Amino acid sequence: MSAPAPSPLAIVDAEPLPRQDEVLTDAALAFVAELHRRFTPRRDELLARRTERRAEIARTSTLDFLPETQAIRVDDTWKVAPAPAALDDRRVEITGPTDRKMTINALNSGARVWLADFEDASAPTWENVVTGQLNLIDAYTRNIDFTDPRSGKAYALKPAEELATVVTRPRGWHLDERHLQLDGTPVPGALVDFGLYFFHNAQRLIDLGKGPYFYLPKTESHLEARLWNDVFVFAQDYVGIPQGTVRATVLIETITAAYEMEEILYELRDHASGLNAGRWDYLFSIVKNFRDGGSKFVLPDRNLVTMTAPFMRAYTELLVRTCHKRGAHAIGGMAAFIPSRRDPEVNKVAFEKVKADKDREANDGFDGSWVAHPDLVPIAMASFDAVLGDKPNQKDRLRDDVSVAAGDLIAVDTLDAKPSYDGLRNAVAVGIRYIEAWLRGMGAVAIFNLMEDAATAEISRSQIWQWINADVVFENGEHATADLARTVAAEELATIRAEAGEEAFAAGKWQQAHDLLLQVSLDQDYADFLTLPAYEQLR
Repeated sequence: MSAPAPSPLAIVDAEPLPRQDEVLTDAALAFVAELHRRFTPRRDELLARRTERRAEIARTSTLDFLPETQAIRVDDTWKVAPAPAALDDRRVEITGPTDRKMTINALNSGARVWLADFEDASAPTWENVVTGQLNLIDAYTRNIDFTDPRSGKAYALKPAEELATVVTRPRGWHLDERHLQLDGTPVPGALVDFGLYFFHNAQRLIDLGKGPYFYLPKTESHLEARLWNDVFVFAQDYVGIPQGTVRATVLIETITAAYEMEEILYELRDHASGLNAGRWDYLFSIVKNFRDGGSKFVLPDRNLVTMTAPFMRAYTELLVRTCHKRGAHAIGGMAAFIPSRRDPEVNKVAFEKVKADKDREANDGFDGSWVAHPDLVPIAMASFDAVLGDKPNQKDRLRDDVSVAAGDLIAVDTLDAKPSYDGLRNAVAVGIRYIEAWLRGMGAVAIFNLMEDAATAEISRSQIWQWINADVVFENGEHATADLARTVAAEELATIRAEAGEEAFAAGKWQQAHDLLLQVSLDQDYADFLTLPAYEQLR
């Protein structure tokens, strides 16, 4: 008797979308279903392990490099695979969601790489998930254009040799895709985003002289990197392309991953391309993991925690040293400024800050860095050109001068700054504005001249939570309390209503965003990710 046919993936609670059949083919869904069967049980085990590790941090208020993997760290003989030509020069990378206009603008931006984002810069509506995949397929087949309905401006791709190389970022392991289910169980969003993109584009990208390249977000341990590596090995065999064609850059944006950088590269070594130093998610992870560690772990206003803070400098210097020791690229953080079309003075000051930040990264040994807007590409490019010249990278700078102890990475109390009342107001203002846009399906949002994504909302609500639970006293004498947060949030909502007008306010999701921000900021039971309760409200 022949084996029964595998259960098909069911598309649940989703209105049909134009051209979705080009993405959700039977063959592509069969591949995603197979990924789900093979790897979701291990994903579930690793999520449970995160909870156990967090409980251990709560007991000890400390972290250390892993004794059981010391042999990997002291073995100087292993390196990651050499970079493919398309990823050898990464001196400027632009980030953004995969909507049609952004796809064209990012590819045309002059940046070497575009981080095509299905994660923090994309609210995972079913439409965004499917049409984002479609836009990338259309870009690779050069069947993409866009006309702005308001301005009438037309957008089209430049010649192929002028386009950025795409590195796609799927969702983190913690998020499910409720619209794709197998036997009633949602498929992890990471496997949906990776699976659909890889299945449709792996061979197509090879034919274009590139390959399926990925950014891996929210990784918390080398065991999670090992799971990704096993996914890559299986996927390459499944479609019949050579092992090592996939390349992955891991975002070191959790405090636990910062203690396992070498192990993460080791697990992915045949598929590893580099590591990236984030900021907001990294700070969010520190707050989340050390939220009951007392006053020495209380962070000041987010804008006061720069990359030059001692504990942040320890993290970035260790990242560069680790990457170059193992032959991997070290990619720096985000310049999130959005240029103003009305205020050249604002731009002048911001551009100088961006230049100083990118100069620092280039001089520290980073091989590239991120920007959020095409106007910042030339600024970042100049900083790296000045250091790299004609070299594609500076992986030959081994940074043997760097020595980072375990305690240096969590020495938050070395920062000479305190939480402020204005910081609370800003966290509330940005949190409400971002969550409102996210609930309307927008994941990348310009707020107060900065491009914000989900990491912004995470650090905002985490700081409100931390300050209240640590009984912080602001410089004006007010205590951080739940009542104060509610008062500030009500005032902010009234400000937004007055700015927007009654009709626009009613058409938005402002009250819903206000309520959700307070829920995740004030609940004693701290939510691991804001996007988990938010996803339940995303329609």
